[in-house]
Amino acid sequence: MASFSEARETPVNQLWEEIDDIHAGMLGLQGEAMHMQPMAPFADPKTNTIWFFTKTDSELVQKLRPGSRAHFCVVGKDHDYHACLAGSLAERKDAAKIDEYWNSIVEAWYEGGKSDPKLTLVALHLDDGEIWASTGNPLKFGWEIAKANMNDEKTPDVGVHRHVSFA
Repeated sequence: MASFSEARETPVNQLWEEIDDIHAGMLGLQGEAMHMQPMAPFADPKTNTIWFFTKTDSELVQKLRPGSRAHFCVVGKDHDYHACLAGSLAERKDAAKIDEYWNSIVEAWYEGGKSDPKLTLVALHLDDGEIWASTGNPLKFGWEIAKANMNDEKTPDVGVHRHVSFA
């Protein structure tokens, strides 16, 4: 369950924890006429970067240009955490990162393993984002809705919303 206190006090730390707990989020280029696509994130909090394995002939890589911007959307595994993150996206065929993040699931997508000629990475260097931590408790949700319906000046208190910036 997403912690409201963590969302208020250390939202960036909570974000990295949530990213580590998910299998995929939705990644898309800004200003391109293409849909967002599911991608498995590999978080590097020290550099505020999220890495993704992909192929050099993918539409995403083919549309990358210097200065490309992207959004990555996250839904927590318990569906009580959401984030929309923005930053610069670039192709980076980084052998050290390939070694660091390589696993049997990634390997299944590449016939030639780590030496597959189509294997590449894209790196999303984060600038900022918005996070929402909400209650997963149906009783609390129902109680907050009932209180708000009985008082025109009250809105339901079912979560925390924060803007986060990355240095």
